[in-house]
Amino acid sequence: MTGTNHPRSESRRQRDAAGRAGFTIIELLVVVSIIVVLAGMAMAQYRNSVTLASESVLRTDLFRMRDALDQYYADKQKNAPALDALVTEGYLRQLPKDPFTNSAETWQAIPAEADPGNPSADPGVVNVKSGSDRAALDGTRYADW
Repeated sequence: MTGTNHPRSESRRQRDAAGRAGFTIIELLVVVSIIVVLAGMAMAQYRNSVTLASESVLRTDLFRMRDALDQYYADKQKNAPALDALVTEGYLRQLPKDPFTNSAETWQAIPAEADPGNPSADPGVVNVKSGSDRAALDGTRYADW
């Protein structure tokens, strides 16, 4: 009775084929854990990219507002009384939103030093900073930029 039709041979082949047809639980766990690790790394990179983009927007907004303050001073020979004056006088179309506080109302206007010759005069705004209390990716505070 040698041949391929022996009942024990067929059942052994069927069992071997059935055992090789699927994945073991260990293989599935390894694949799933690799996917989880890669997804975690991608999410961290995504968050850092979003923060870097917001930091870039903040730098640009600060540069433009400081430039507008300088232009105001060059034109009027005095500092702007408030940040809103930059908009009303046409130096900016609107005050930008701080990307970290998501508000145009949280900018911190830094006043100029008082004029010793005219102590009652409003010193005006000489600089502007972010109103955020968060820290940047490099460790500095946004409010110190």
